[in-house]
Amino acid sequence: MNREDNTKMIDKKGLGVASLILAATLSLAACNTIEGVGEDTQSAGEALEEAAKDASN
Repeated sequence: MNREDNTKMIDKKGLGVASLILAATLSLAACNTIEGVGEDTQSAGEALEEAAKDASN
């Protein structure tokens, strides 16, 4: 593996890490509080429950 290959690999890893940090930041910004996280989780559970009911009919 030459130096150029190493640089490309590091660039890809850096991009992956930056993407994860961005996703985490956006997630935290969307749910400012623990209460907000709980509400989001509850909403997702209710939507899943409705989808399951619709699928069984």
